Amino acid sequence: MTIRIVLAEDQQLVRQGLMALLAADNLVIVGEADNGRTAIEMARTLDPDVVLMDLSMPEMDGVEATRQIKRQAPDVKVLVLTVAHCEKRVAEALTAGADGYALKKASHGELKTAITAVLAGQSYLGPGLSEDLVREHLSGAEPGGGALTNREREVLRLIAQGLKNREIASDLGIAVKTVETHRTKIMQKLDLHNSAELATYAIRRGMIE
Repeated sequence: MTIRIVLAEDQQLVRQGLMALLAADNLVIVGEADNGRTAIEMARTLDPDVVLMDLSMPEMDGVEATRQIKRQAPDVKVLVLTVAHCEKRVAEALTAGADGYALKKASHGELKTAITAVLAGQSYLGPGLSEDLVREHLSGAEPGGGALTNREREVLRLIAQGLKNREIASDLGIAVKTVETHRTKIMQKLDLHNSAELATYAIRRGMIE
C-alpha cells in the first residue's frame, strides 16, 4: 500500500534531504509545505496519510499547525520531526495532537518505523530525546493555553511579536475593535495583565521563536 506524505519543513535543503531519504519503498511525497498554514491546507486537500511536521516554521509554527490539522483533518497522522534537546516543544506538539516524533537525523529505517507506527495507531517516541523529560513537560503543561481559540492564538502570537492592534488588524484582515476584544479575552483566560506578560507566555509556549 502506498503511504501518502506531506512534508512540512521551511528549509529547502532539509526538505530535499528528507525527500531523498524517503524516496524508497512505498513512501510518496504528495506535497511540500514551507510554512504551517500551507501544511494545514495540504492536510485538508491532498488526503495524505501522514504529515511530517517541522516545529519551527514561519507564519504558523508546527505546534499550532498540528493542532489545527487534528481539528480539521483528524484522520491524518502527524509525526513531528525535531532536533535534539527539544523535549518541551515536542511535549507541546504531543499535547496539540501529534502522534509521535522522530529526529531529523533519523535513518531511513528509523523514519519508516516511525511512520508505520503512527499509521498503526501507536504513539511513536523516537530515540534521541529523553522520554522522561518529554513526559515531565506533558504532565507539567501550563493551564489555560488550550482554552484559546485559533484566532486568539493568532492574535497572541502577533502581540508577542510586538505588533500594535492596528497592525494585527491589518495582518489578519479584521477590525481593530475585534483585535481589542480578542486581547481582552486572552488576558482574562490566561490571567495576564499586559503585553509583556503575553509575550513571555507565548515564548514559553513556543508560539514564537
